[in-house]
Amino acid sequence: MDSVINNKIKTISQNKTWLFVPATRIDRVAKAFASGADAVIVDLEDAVAPEDKASAREALQQYHDSAGYQPVWVRINKAGSEEFFKDIVLCQKTPNLAGVLLAKAEQVADIESVHQLTNLAVIALLESALGLYQVDSMAKAVGLAAFSYGFLDLCNDLQVQVGTPAADIIANQIRYQLILTSKVHQLSPPIDTIYPDFNNEVGLSDRVQLWSQMGMSGMLCIHPKQVAVVQQALQPTDDDLSFAQRVIEEYERSGQAVFKIDGEMVDAPVIERSRQLLTK
Repeated sequence: MDSVINNKIKTISQNKTWLFVPATRIDRVAKAFASGADAVIVDLEDAVAPEDKASAREALQQYHDSAGYQPVWVRINKAGSEEFFKDIVLCQKTPNLAGVLLAKAEQVADIESVHQLTNLAVIALLESALGLYQVDSMAKAVGLAAFSYGFLDLCNDLQVQVGTPAADIIANQIRYQLILTSKVHQLSPPIDTIYPDFNNEVGLSDRVQLWSQMGMSGMLCIHPKQVAVVQQALQPTDDDLSFAQRVIEEYERSGQAVFKIDGEMVDAPVIERSRQLLTK
């Protein structure tokens, strides 16, 4: 794996909030960064109507060339489509992009062609049964940094009814598959899909707890106010920090590999987790 992609993987792992901005509203990019989002994604795909895609690309080009430019990720259209090739040309003209999100990724060649043509890191968005089925082979693609997924699109393709316990089971299966595949192939931990109800802070917070406990790295956001909710939900509780502090203090005091804190057995994995918690 080349050093550019390796460094990008480390950066992606640190990004917790990925905020979408339609390319047709490029004026919102500054507001997106002001929201505290770790990464901003300018969307040339689903958020842009076919008749507006040309003007959307022009707007992104103008933003890229402006004095106030901050590096953004760009979601481009599906590989092989007419719009895809136009998006690639734009990416070649805008070398200071942070990277590319490839919509509806389904095969290794799609990912590698994006990377080879743009020299940018790629996040592959899985939005079809075929893409999910081929995730292990795509994980070997040169230029791939991470996976994410579009759950609503996947549900449509798999004929899963959204908002049901069955959908929750499928979603967790997808998360597990992406987490395992990413770990084995030394990619960044995957990025969770959007939470569509941006007015439901409690539901969003619960979702954040779920994917973070599973080991995913971050989350796609569709509204600026989701950013603060995600960030707050990721903060360790005072009890968590207190326990971690006592674990490290006892380990450093006693030098024992196994001991008890509050009746709970502590060994190497707990000690390592406590170190990670205290260094965040």
